[in-house]
Amino acid sequence: MNDNIIKNISLELNIKEEQVKNTLKLLKDGATIPFIARYRKEATGSLDENFISKINEVYEYQVNLLKRKEDVIRLIEEKGLLTEDLRKNIMEANKLVEVEDLYRPFKEKKKTKATEAIKLGLEPLAKEIFRENKDIREIAKKYVNDKIKNSNEALEQALYIVAENISDNAYFRKYIRNNMETYGIIKTKKNKRKEDENKLYEMYYDYQEKVKYIKPHRILAINRGEDEGILNVSIDNNLEYIENYLKNKLIHKKEYETALLLEQAIKDALKRLILPSVEREVRASLTEIAEEQAIKNFGNNLHNALLQPPIKEKTVLGLDPAFRTGCKLAVISPTGELEHIDVIYPHEPKREVEQAKKKVLDLILKYNIDVIAIGNGTASRESEAFIAKTIKEANRKVNYIIVNEAGASVYSASKLAQEEFPTLHVEERSAVSIARRLIDPLSELVKIEPKSIGVGMYQHDVTPKKLDQELTFVVETAVNSVGVNVNTASRELLNYVSGLNKKMIDKLLDYKKSKGKIENRRELAKVFSPKVYEQAIGFLRIPEANNFDKTAIHPESYKVAEAILEKYNLTKEDMGSEKIKTILQMVDAKKLAEDVGSDEYTVDDIIKSLIAPLRDPRDRLEAPVLKSDVLTIDDLKIGMELEGTVRNVIDFGAFIDIGLHDDALVHISEMSDTYIKHPSEVVKVGDIVKCYILDVNKEKQRVSLTLKKTN
Repeated sequence: MNDNIIKNISLELNIKEEQVKNTLKLLKDGATIPFIARYRKEATGSLDENFISKINEVYEYQVNLLKRKEDVIRLIEEKGLLTEDLRKNIMEANKLVEVEDLYRPFKEKKKTKATEAIKLGLEPLAKEIFRENKDIREIAKKYVNDKIKNSNEALEQALYIVAENISDNAYFRKYIRNNMETYGIIKTKKNKRKEDENKLYEMYYDYQEKVKYIKPHRILAINRGEDEGILNVSIDNNLEYIENYLKNKLIHKKEYETALLLEQAIKDALKRLILPSVEREVRASLTEIAEEQAIKNFGNNLHNALLQPPIKEKTVLGLDPAFRTGCKLAVISPTGELEHIDVIYPHEPKREVEQAKKKVLDLILKYNIDVIAIGNGTASRESEAFIAKTIKEANRKVNYIIVNEAGASVYSASKLAQEEFPTLHVEERSAVSIARRLIDPLSELVKIEPKSIGVGMYQHDVTPKKLDQELTFVVETAVNSVGVNVNTASRELLNYVSGLNKKMIDKLLDYKKSKGKIENRRELAKVFSPKVYEQAIGFLRIPEANNFDKTAIHPESYKVAEAILEKYNLTKEDMGSEKIKTILQMVDAKKLAEDVGSDEYTVDDIIKSLIAPLRDPRDRLEAPVLKSDVLTIDDLKIGMELEGTVRNVIDFGAFIDIGLHDDALVHISEMSDTYIKHPSEVVKVGDIVKCYILDVNKEKQRVSLTLKKTN
């Protein structure tokens, strides 16, 4: 490990060098990020998954940057052109673009106007122009030959070399780049030859904004509009200011003819070489920042969607709404088992309302339905109106909820769904998925490609590889934070468990098949290699066990857990009881760690697990809002208070389900009385929020909300 890099990471992330060093060592030794975050807190100082991932990411970048610096130094040295100052400048560069700027003058160039002029032997003349030789015209005459007609042509060709040298100057480029980032203005214009049929980019037909202020989501929208040929995009710079900067740096003898020649070269260098290149770099940097923001936002939304609290011990009727083909019904038990499949036709064209009502009421009676989960696709609100009316006649209390069905069709047509329900049609599988999303969102959503879950906004505008890496990391973090029941976990859920790969999952599933049921964690030591067992076992739980195997306590800490119980005259049977809670919640973890020969972090986690052995982080979240009646846009009044569920959080606001056909928007400016940088500071996907009607547009069927309490 490189000590300088470790020091830089420590400064950048504002953590101790020891934390960085220990984290990198654990990663190098094959530990997974979830394992390190959960079971090696004493080594990392309790860094979470995001910090550990960032350390790994920054270290890899710094290692690659150092390698490029060393390569550049070697390549320049091979040409015999390396100076100590240049070596120092390269090694002190903080970004790859700065290293490339310093290397630019030494790169082997393809055919350019300058390289052609050099072939004509005009490089010495170019140097004389830089030196501001007062006899430049006389000197130029010496280069007249059968290929160069006169001194004017000689000077014209030499200026191409001068222009390229100006363009290759690392300090000039850095200054111009900084200037463009600070003072440049992005301008967009409508391409008159291309139609924007849906007027998606109307706000950008004649738009401008300073580079340093433009929001990431606007960058992605502008890029998309440009890619589709609808927008023309440029960065407007204060050209006169930049020209004067270069003149002051290069022209010292204004009375000589070289002053005019250098002015000409500066203009050429800027227009032909520097500005187009630097503009590409600045826009690439803006896009990279915008992508990072969009991917991070998508990741946060996905994490919150995956960790929505399950509705436990409820029998759910899943309803996949449709008009012509009918609404598919799936009765799902509290454990996620399919009990019954059916179909009703309450809408056009058949409108068999009474038959549909009887079938739903019969199912409620027969299976003791507690909740009806309605997908939010086509015919969703019409189905909601039908269900709201129907359940009033039920013989028991039944509520309903609108479920975000994004990705349900992807799952229902997948090979996995076909294997799980080979006799069902696609729409029937979709009804199953909708119901299961309510019973256990995490277990169901992991079956779907993360970017199809419908909680992003710009997933089609970012680099697919970067998005996939982030979303995979998010799903892994969510799955391992909850843990999985080793006896009921699907292959899809096991895919994200720390340390498990396809080979190990196959072995585990084969073992479960032959054994029927795994009784204790020790059995898995025969299935996994020692390293895989170490990394995975803490996240594989046996909820029905009467020992530590049902908890998040790692087997390596069982002796510590036993010592804690013994110290307070407690037993494993006391886990989860009021007795153990009363005793242990008052314990000083630091002092206890010394007594039992462990560390404070491990002891603290063990105490939490002994108090709540089946602890699920989702239990702390507010349960979804269940409804019993329908709301229409005609019911709304300005200032009305409602309760809604946050469906999606984006850069400029959030979409909230208040029970209408479409989710309502709350703009970032209506989220708080104090300044916030991003909506995620106030809300997250799955939150139940109080909101107030700000505006109702019945013509466009749009509703605007505010989270600020109205008078």
